[in-house]
Amino acid sequence: MKKLLFTLAIIVVTQFSNAQDSDFKKDVLKYLELSGQSANIKTALKEVSKNVPADKQAAFTIELDAAIQDLMSKTADMYMTQFTLADITDFLKFYETPSGKKLTEKTGMLTEKGMEIGKEWGQGLQSMMMKYMQ
Repeated sequence: MKKLLFTLAIIVVTQFSNAQDSDFKKDVLKYLELSGQSANIKTALKEVSKNVPADKQAAFTIELDAAIQDLMSKTADMYMTQFTLADITDFLKFYETPSGKKLTEKTGMLTEKGMEIGKEWGQGLQSMMMKYMQ
């Protein structure tokens, strides 16, 4: 009888823990969306998508969306090792404020401009390196 009660207790605790982890992961995924990280990835992949022929775009988009969801899930798992639920809750509160929403709205544009700045900087760095490598 004790073994049965002990087994049931373990099952209940495991189920409760899994439900908490599931809710935690949902909050982390929400944070990744609200913070614009999902949008950043989509922005960065716009260039890659241009290389796919028009007749294959629809199929590519479906597969790419699935790959992005997988990446977001793995990213959420990583965040769950670095932050507590309380941390994520605080982050969500910020992104639901007017300032947080403004930051999210600007994230895509900032990413695009940041990529341009990085590209220009990299070209300058390459020129500088060439000067010293000769």
